[in-house]
Amino acid sequence: MTSTPLETDVLVIGWGLSGLVAAAEALAAGKHVTVIDQEPRSNLGGQAWWSFGGLFLVDSPEQRRMGIRDSYDLAREDWFGNAGFDRPEDEWPRRWAEAYLQFAATEKRTWLRERGVGLFPIVGWAERGGYGAIGPGNSVPRFHITWGTGPGIVAPFADAVQQAESEGKAALLPRHRVTELIVSEGTVVGARGSVLIASAEARGVESSRDVSGDFEIRAGATIVESGGIGGNHELVRKAWPGRLGTPPDEMLTGVPAYVDGSMHEVSRAAGARLVNEDRMWHYVEGITNWDPVWPSHGIRILPGPSSLWLDATGARLPVPLFPGFDTLGTLAHLRTTGYDHSWFVTTLKIVEKEFALSGSEQNPDLTGKDVQLLLRSRLAKGATGPVQRFLEEGGDFIVEDDLDLLLRRMAAMPGGEHLDLDRVRREIVARDREIDNDFTKDSQIAMLRSMRAYRGDKLLRTAPPHRLQDPSAGPLIAVKLHVLTRKSLGGIETDLDGRALDATEQAIPGLYAVGEASGFGGGGMHGYRALEGTFLGGCLFSGRQAGRTVARS
Repeated sequence: MTSTPLETDVLVIGWGLSGLVAAAEALAAGKHVTVIDQEPRSNLGGQAWWSFGGLFLVDSPEQRRMGIRDSYDLAREDWFGNAGFDRPEDEWPRRWAEAYLQFAATEKRTWLRERGVGLFPIVGWAERGGYGAIGPGNSVPRFHITWGTGPGIVAPFADAVQQAESEGKAALLPRHRVTELIVSEGTVVGARGSVLIASAEARGVESSRDVSGDFEIRAGATIVESGGIGGNHELVRKAWPGRLGTPPDEMLTGVPAYVDGSMHEVSRAAGARLVNEDRMWHYVEGITNWDPVWPSHGIRILPGPSSLWLDATGARLPVPLFPGFDTLGTLAHLRTTGYDHSWFVTTLKIVEKEFALSGSEQNPDLTGKDVQLLLRSRLAKGATGPVQRFLEEGGDFIVEDDLDLLLRRMAAMPGGEHLDLDRVRREIVARDREIDNDFTKDSQIAMLRSMRAYRGDKLLRTAPPHRLQDPSAGPLIAVKLHVLTRKSLGGIETDLDGRALDATEQAIPGLYAVGEASGFGGGGMHGYRALEGTFLGGCLFSGRQAGRTVARS
């Protein structure tokens, strides 16, 4: 039997970052807010809590201190060259992209600092492109790391909502799974669904879907903040676009199992229009987590540019598909090979300098705001502690002093039977021969030398160019890489106030969408590709827009 309906001014479905931001904005305006989620309360903050905390900013003080000359115009050229907007459905995504770029170039940093969010002083350079001035990629470093990583960006908004809860101005209800948005005379007036049995599972651990009862909540405004589909491989494969080849038979999962896409169909049933569902963002540097939290748990290597990247047969990836240059271009290329994996061949010297691991739990120095640990782990000799654990425990890592033995062990791994070992040896020897000369025709080596002109790369992210077989740089390391699911770039179409639109592009009264559920705004403000550091930023901006809109209503 359904319990007596609860009533609230604002109902937020999902307590990820964008939902918490929307809730905090509505609370600041005096609204009563109810936030519900299908997971136990241990998951407050959602996917953002697990993130590395990367933020896209334009012409920031951190950039200027590093000698980086950035501007709104340059960032806009990069964004639109990256996005490739080419559909009628891209009208609202274009508008969202313009609005977000203005936010990133003006008040975003100040707004975050007012809430206690600090930034690591060295700016990273992600998605470097390599095609041309108007092609994909960031022309300059823009990847700002939150001091405190994902938990640091979640904290001020979670704290605001929990403080309001303690004052009776907000309610946080775990284990509430929405199965229907309530529509009355064309207006969304709340939601109903199942109350799941109580769970004490730790953050990220898959929880039960057994039902203990029903619920109904009536609200003046309902905000859908339910993430994407990255935890549901069936939906990922169903939406997989032909331009990226065939979907992999085997994938790792970069998000918890609760990122299941369940609210997509619930929202569609209430009249919301979903667009660009075939646009997605998955990584190709995934490694199997030796200490998994959720099913098929993978971690992404955030690679510097030096490792030799080979496909499953041992052929080197084409220019400019070097580590860290073009995520989606690399994915599309690798899907043409007929195999679900690829390889890095690298050295300990490269790994020590260039291998970072995505995730708050993989970066205890930055997450814990521990300066001494940061200095020891990032600047001293040796890999960081989490990377070292993967070298020792990770099933995708091979460490050997001898090239012949390294090749034999690569061939012995599952999938290694496809390697042409003579081709691998030839690629390694040829690359090493190019290093011995100040001149080169090897574009990757030329780029390595160029990158070290940027202080941030020279200090933390790019090892001095050296031969892979240089004994002083060893041992040699091979890493088997997998496709790692991550983000949906399409979703519920919204206007700039975050209002969900119907099939005629009219706003549905009472219904809003934010974060990944809305393609981070408009149903896909990234277009086909993302510039990195833009996922958390999209959550912040879309949550703020919708929260301020419902606050005015």
